[in-house]
Amino acid sequence: MKRLLIALFCILSLPVFAQEPTPTIEEATDSEAFSPGEMILHHIGDAHEWHFATIGDEAEHGTHITIPLPIIAYQAGKGLSVFSSSRLAEGKEYNGLKLEHEHLEAEDGSKVYDFSITKNVASLLLSAVLLLGVFFTVANGYKKNHGGAPRGVQSFFEPIIMFIRDEVGKKAIGPKYERYMPYLLTVFFFIWFNNLLGLMPGAANLTGNIAVTMTLAIMTLLITLFSSNKNYWAHIFATPGVPKALLPIMIPVELIGVVVKPFSLMVRLFANITAGHIVILSFISLIFIFQSVWISPVSLAFGLFINVLELLVAILQAYIFTLLTAMYIGGAVEDHHDADLQMGGGHEADQAHAHGH
Repeated sequence: MKRLLIALFCILSLPVFAQEPTPTIEEATDSEAFSPGEMILHHIGDAHEWHFATIGDEAEHGTHITIPLPIIAYQAGKGLSVFSSSRLAEGKEYNGLKLEHEHLEAEDGSKVYDFSITKNVASLLLSAVLLLGVFFTVANGYKKNHGGAPRGVQSFFEPIIMFIRDEVGKKAIGPKYERYMPYLLTVFFFIWFNNLLGLMPGAANLTGNIAVTMTLAIMTLLITLFSSNKNYWAHIFATPGVPKALLPIMIPVELIGVVVKPFSLMVRLFANITAGHIVILSFISLIFIFQSVWISPVSLAFGLFINVLELLVAILQAYIFTLLTAMYIGGAVEDHHDADLQMGGGHEADQAHAHGH
């Protein structure tokens, strides 16, 4: 299904066949020409074109299957420029602009504001369309089979949705969980889908982009802060059980903790997804470094093992991000009365347990 979607995306986008783009694995035929670091950074980084594969040998002018993406640039005095990235391929210059290591620059050194549809942006739009298609299908199935057994796509996704609601939303947030379920479900499936899409050959490394994970973390921070109540801020500025003499120390620590929590969300997702891609590409690189057919079975076996492991990491990282988000929101919306009830309930449970013995 996923390969079919990528194939349709290629056909509808009319891929062009360009010569000599950024070096890839297929182009490296000797140890002097092949740079593992350059290849890995090229594959995990963003780009102004979407390179899928190379057909044939680079030495014999192989054909590169590439989708040019729109360049959208704004320059003071020149206005907005919109054109295909194929015009800037092979170090070309167009309309006073050029690409230097995937950074759009002006020939005269003036400031350029780059609003281009890059590889990661195109992947983001593709995943958004995929998510909308899947969940409109699930919603329509729920309306048709209301009260009945789920069928088709709904039967696969409904248990996952129920799990996020019951085991994440209800338990971490409490009675006010319903208003946050749309965000929690969106975050979970967005991260999971893009983690899986990133494992496909030629796909973009969207969730391994620090800007994407930072945006998700900032959204979690804003929702947490705007949902917070007096009990949340009282815990920060007047931490219960802490002597007043220690408050000048505790208040900065608590405020730093407010920012550190979303920061950890950002770094954890970025680091885990990026590390997985780097390890897989490193194993594949060994074939071209040693230039031996005997190393290829071992290299491919380990690369395949890590790739399968990444399937587990894909859903695990989505779950961890969603769970921690729900916990941060739950801590912000928890009422003092609810906290006392929980503590009292725990105390009563301890007493009942003691009487039972």
